[in-house]
Amino acid sequence: MSAGDPQPASDPPPPRPGRFPARENPLRRPCDRAESRLNCLLLLVLVIGLPWSAVGVGLAAYDSSMRTMRAQTAERHQVTAELTSVRRDSTPGGTDQARVRWTERTGVEHEGSAPVEPGTRVGTSIRIWVDRDGNVVRPPMTALDAKAAGWAMGGLTAVAGTAGYAAARAATRHAMDRWRYAQWDAEWDLVEPVWSARFSR
Repeated sequence: MSAGDPQPASDPPPPRPGRFPARENPLRRPCDRAESRLNCLLLLVLVIGLPWSAVGVGLAAYDSSMRTMRAQTAERHQVTAELTSVRRDSTPGGTDQARVRWTERTGVEHEGSAPVEPGTRVGTSIRIWVDRDGNVVRPPMTALDAKAAGWAMGGLTAVAGTAGYAAARAATRHAMDRWRYAQWDAEWDLVEPVWSARFSR
């Protein structure tokens, strides 16, 4: 054969494993295609639904916390109180509990119990928060607390959504595996007698 002769046509090489299009792969079973579609659906729900739900829950928690903050701010106010007695806390890093006395703007005198820093002496004046009934209460929620609550709830929603996605993926894989095992058992029930007959000759 001379150099000018045309090369004989040859068959194209067989495709390598993994080169088949997803829908044309002869090794893909119906259960494989069903699992692939379910996984795509779950991923779509995760990508689209999770950000919206996390943002929505975070904003709802922020709005609720802001309403609580406004209500507490309207119902509570600060007064200057004088320590009348102190009960020391022996726990390291703890706070002492003190009896305090203060006088409202109306002239009514009140007494109550409030936490104070360790080492605070009797007769010291401190600022405390009280409600309209003259009870010592905690400081009202702040805007920073409301933002922290919103971020925390949004983050927890994102974590819960991701965990739910992983659980759904695992459940899908488990269900598909059971389907495959059932198909293999059914096919083996058809093939096993033929193989047994060949070896019994």
